[in-house]
Amino acid sequence: MSTEYLEHANITVANLLEVLRFVQAAMPSWQVRGQGRMDWFGTEIDWLHVGTDTQYLALQGGGQGRQLAWQSHDVGVKHLGLVVPDLDAATARLLAAGFQLDHPGGTHPHRRSHYFQPDTCVQFELMQYLSQVPAERNDYAFKP
Repeated sequence: MSTEYLEHANITVANLLEVLRFVQAAMPSWQVRGQGRMDWFGTEIDWLHVGTDTQYLALQGGGQGRQLAWQSHDVGVKHLGLVVPDLDAATARLLAAGFQLDHPGGTHPHRRSHYFQPDTCVQFELMQYLSQVPAERNDYAFKP
């Protein structure tokens, strides 16, 4: 593993347990690494870290307001990409858990994806790579 990598992303959500349920249905090997309750600038919130030993999502509850629309031109995070070994199996787990597919990703011979938006949280893109060759996985010139 490289000595430089993205360790975590901190996301405020309205329904912490619903987003945790989504993440664990999408990524069944991810575990809650830690959790607690804290004062967040005058408001008590619950928080948790879910992921692996080396990378995780830092989720904190108590979120208010609207999520940034992914179709907008507003500044902010549009989605987080999670790599799964089998997109169809991950999608089936999420649908069985009651989550709805927002929309499928584009057409590419070496990757496929589906987008979900649980809660009023950031959108998640589930990615399956169909090649182990970096040049194929990272091909941006393909036009369907």
